[in-house]
Amino acid sequence: MFDPAAHDFYDRGAVDKELRRVADICHTCRRCYNLCPSFDVLFRALDRPEVDGVVDHLPAGDLNAFSDLCFECKLCIPHCPYYPPHRWEVDIPRLVLRDRAARVKSEGKPALRERVLASTDALGQIATAAAPVVNAMSQMRLARVLLEKTLGVHRDRLLPTWSSETFLQWWARRGGATEPTERAPRGDRVALFVTCSVNANNPEIGRAAVAVLEKNGCEVVVPTQRCCGMPSFESGDIDTALEARSNNVTSLLPFVRAGYTIVAPGPTCSLMLKKEYPVLGPEEEAKEVAAQTLDLCEFLMRRHAAGKLSTDFPRSPRKVLYQVPCHLKVQDIGFKSRDLLQLIPGAEVVTVEKCTGHDGTWSMKTEYFPMSMKFAAPVFAAVEAEQPDVVATDCPLAGVQIRQGTGKVARHPIQIVAEAYGLRDL
Repeated sequence: MFDPAAHDFYDRGAVDKELRRVADICHTCRRCYNLCPSFDVLFRALDRPEVDGVVDHLPAGDLNAFSDLCFECKLCIPHCPYYPPHRWEVDIPRLVLRDRAARVKSEGKPALRERVLASTDALGQIATAAAPVVNAMSQMRLARVLLEKTLGVHRDRLLPTWSSETFLQWWARRGGATEPTERAPRGDRVALFVTCSVNANNPEIGRAAVAVLEKNGCEVVVPTQRCCGMPSFESGDIDTALEARSNNVTSLLPFVRAGYTIVAPGPTCSLMLKKEYPVLGPEEEAKEVAAQTLDLCEFLMRRHAAGKLSTDFPRSPRKVLYQVPCHLKVQDIGFKSRDLLQLIPGAEVVTVEKCTGHDGTWSMKTEYFPMSMKFAAPVFAAVEAEQPDVVATDCPLAGVQIRQGTGKVARHPIQIVAEAYGLRDL
């Protein structure tokens, strides 16, 4: 169903037909009626008297709203009884992406706001070079009003902060390897896919990852890399996503063939490399990279299963509330970050399986920010009810949303593990 090389992939008529086919199946199921705003809009539209459940009577505007409101959390995947390999092949997230891609092909590049917010590499390079100024301006009301009027970023939306020293700059200053060295045995070789957020906004997560990996006998190298392409992919800009995919696969493939595991501390990036790269084209090289990509905590729990993870933790975080990121949940790997935290003696881990509603750049947008806060209310309520000593999530944007709604700073699980080991940033 999702094949950008197919002759009718971008054809508006073919996309509309597929949207209506899937809408008809969803109408008779409704298992996702309360899952996200997209399904609420779709089912309300189908229930209007003039539509009366007949998908061919649905105005195109309702289908557009269904697509626009999807923030690609992908939580409908584990809920859907008709998801592939079922013969009905209901894959809402990829159908929405196809719809957006078809619109981009027929109407031109995404709007300026989409292009700017998707340019994570360029934004990071500019913002980190002037981090103190950019961070200060993000707190200034006048600057935020101007940003709202020009780019449609809500004036009240907390924004990620920028680091004056990126992870890659720290890695270079440390003299870290960027090419395969093969000093460690196969299985102990890690090629770190840093992610844009860790590099420019949260380099402390990357430093903690390196410290924990090295403590556990891993050789860490950091290949040349760029944004995984997910921001462009989500906005329907398939060409830019394919360019990112090509660059990263070319860079990562020699490491894979030298026995390295690609390890990513960000769930969206690991999802993109694992699940989306293989469907964006037939190239076997992309499948090779995907097959050797793991989430950071998934990798560490594999080492634990093999008896190769140190459980010598002299410190305890006490009560941890762990929010499971949607893009980890849909990787169908279990709750590896929770399991890792539970290895720490004295740690009480409370797991919250609710989406925070930030989801990429969706909640930054003026029209969606208030809705995202309502959607995240169960997470905020859990934080307030549990009163944890530490809040944790693997997703940095979920962390921004949690801070927005509760005032509490959320930490990546790897930071908590590094502190439990008694490690310091190197």
